[in-house]
Parts: sequence; C-alpha cells; structure tokens
Amino acid sequence: MKIDLYFFNLINGFAGRWTWLDYFGIFCAEYLGYVLLFVLALFLLANWKKSWKTVFFALAAGVVSRFIIGFLIRFLWFRPRPFVVENFIPLIYQNPAEASFPSGHALFYFAISAIVYLCNKKAGILFYIASFLIVISRVFAGIHWPSDILAGAILGILTGYILNWLFRAHAHKIIKGYND
Repeated sequence: MKIDLYFFNLINGFAGRWTWLDYFGIFCAEYLGYVLLFVLALFLLANWKKSWKTVFFALAAGVVSRFIIGFLIRFLWFRPRPFVVENFIPLIYQNPAEASFPSGHALFYFAISAIVYLCNKKAGILFYIASFLIVISRVFAGIHWPSDILAGAILGILTGYILNWLFRAHAHKIIKGYND
C-alpha cells in the first residue's frame, strides 16, 4: 500500500538523524511497556481491594487481545516486516520471520489502556499516550508498518471494551464468592 509506505517513510525517516531521538525511540519501543506494567502494579498495590479487578481485567484484555486475536490473525495472514521488505537494519532487533500484522504491542497495550480508561479516565488517558509512544516508536524503529499499529490499536481497544462489557455483565459468575 502506497499510503502505508508513505507514512512509514515519514516516521522512520527520523531514525538515525539524532542520537537522542534514536535512544528515546528505542526506549519507548522496548521498555516503556514495562513502565506501564509497573504503573499498573503500583495501581494495584495502592489500593488492593478497590483496584484488583481493574488490574486483572486489564491484563486479561491485553492477553486475550495479544495472544488470541493477534495469533489468530497472524496464523491466517502473514505480512513481512518493513525492514525485510525494504532491506535495511532496524534500530531494534526483531525476528524477521515473525509477522508484522497486527502489532502485538498495539493489541496488548491498547487493550489495557481501554480497561484503565473505562475505570479511571485520567489514568486511562496517560496509558493511551504511553501506548501511542510505544507503537509509534516501533514504526520509527523500522519493525512495523503504520497500518500494523493502527489495526492493533483499534482491535486492542475493541477487545478492551468488549471484555469490559462481558466482565461487568458476568463478573458475578467469573469471580464467585468475592464480596466488594
């Protein structure tokens, strides 16, 4: 797709220009997700009784999105990564044999962000911003096409919203015996 290549070149074209930007992009692409998970853990520790369901459902949405929906799509359709198609060395290592579409990071972190947003708007906005930095940095680093992250983000958010609805509608069946 020409538009995908255009936006890929626009974003990835900044790679290699400034060392500080490369380091920032690498940090966001590789490590910012761990920061988000750490913040989620702090959220859990700050008020266990009130926040454990949010954290559990957020992680469940991320896992369902990434490891079920993502694997199913990748099983049905393989799309090579940009550095394989365009023949260059990306800023971060990624197995060239792995499918690019959809972005697993986008699926996972946007599903988590959706659940956090539905439970706490301010925290959710921060999670969405951090998730955007993670996935745009993966285009910057040369390991994803823009459509990979767009599709992953949309599917992740949809998964989060659908699972939130299911959890709320059937929480009493999912978590028996727990008293609020």
